[in-house]
Amino acid sequence: MFAYYFDLALRSFRRNKALTALMVLAIALGIGASMTTLTIFHVLSGDPIPQKSDQLFYVQLDPGSMDGYVAGEEPEEQMTRYDAEELLRQARGDRQAMMTGGSVAIESQKEGLAPFYADARYTSADFFPMFELPFLYGNGWSAEQDAARARVAVISKALNDKLFDGEDSTGRTVRFGGADFRVVGVLDAWRPVPKFYDLNAGRYGEAEQAYVPFSTSRDLRMDRNGSMNCWRSGANSDDPEGETGVNAPCTWIQYWVELDTPAEAEAYRQYLVDYSDQQRAAGRFQRPTNVRLRSVMEWLDYKRVVPSDVRMQVWLAFGFLLVCLLNTVGLLLAKFMRRASEIGVRRALGASRRAIFAQCLVEAGTVGLAGGLLGLGLAQLGLWAIRQQPTGFADILHLDASMLLTTFALAILASVLAGLLPAWHACQVAPAIQLKSQ
Repeated sequence: MFAYYFDLALRSFRRNKALTALMVLAIALGIGASMTTLTIFHVLSGDPIPQKSDQLFYVQLDPGSMDGYVAGEEPEEQMTRYDAEELLRQARGDRQAMMTGGSVAIESQKEGLAPFYADARYTSADFFPMFELPFLYGNGWSAEQDAARARVAVISKALNDKLFDGEDSTGRTVRFGGADFRVVGVLDAWRPVPKFYDLNAGRYGEAEQAYVPFSTSRDLRMDRNGSMNCWRSGANSDDPEGETGVNAPCTWIQYWVELDTPAEAEAYRQYLVDYSDQQRAAGRFQRPTNVRLRSVMEWLDYKRVVPSDVRMQVWLAFGFLLVCLLNTVGLLLAKFMRRASEIGVRRALGASRRAIFAQCLVEAGTVGLAGGLLGLGLAQLGLWAIRQQPTGFADILHLDASMLLTTFALAILASVLAGLLPAWHACQVAPAIQLKSQ
């Protein structure tokens, strides 16, 4: 029967082309607007590492002075170098990594390639297995190489293509900031969205092109970037490395830990409390113990990674879709009522009210399918327009398979809902009255 009803719907469309076009356009406009904004929200709010986001935790301590202290406020979002290196040394998690962002000047031996700058990440050995970075060639460095301040590096596929024409460059030398590094690994394409491991370096930007041991970066005084918070005036005079020194009262390092079970997470949280108590007893920490251990998604929620205006746009777009559906309800009602005599004849020939209701819903769903196809094109056009804007996440906005399915499901569901009232009115047509009026 569905095929028969679908055929009847197509015949009806041909008889009422203008009215059908208005309904399809109304559905398409609502679907196009809502799917454009919903895709933006879907991309920006996605889980960047779904296979283990509940096992990765961002660590926060509160090592600041009592100046400006407010009870109950959040602890520092980053960590001092002393605390990060101490937690890394004690290694109480299954894996742990300290890191910060930087920039390196790259000098290439390739003919015709002038020196250039590239984003870098200074981190520790567990960074690569923790975040499951895919390797094209080689692998990351070891904890022993961290301790030895080895001059080793992992480079991105893009940088490898630029420097070595895509060849296996493991074992070859790259020059960062005047120092030679041996390439131990080349990453395959990798771009988590959002860039959860360091939200200070662009929430939706590209991943870094060069990765160097944190200990080596400090040994060579390599340039760093990102936020830093110091709470004692003249702190940089206490350490030869200034604000990035081991004893500097400045927070500027991100620290992540991998904990495979909830029990491990709870034990690690208690470990952080005990560590803070020890540091306060030693005179380093002044504030009351205040620690946080947030999973990836909890960290993203806390940082409000999805812009508030994006959430508002989603609600506005679905409000617009509702208006479009109300218009479609009116158009369907007018269309079905114009066919009252046809419906009356079918009822007189034995068609049940249920059959008439089903026929009308199939016709409404067919309108939705056509509206979904046109709405998909409008959504693609909307996303293309947004990709032309100078926003940090513009280039990653694309409809994936789930959004394609959602587009058609939403279009058909919306049109069927819009057709419920008109279909109900249509199946209430009294056949005797319609036959008498003929």
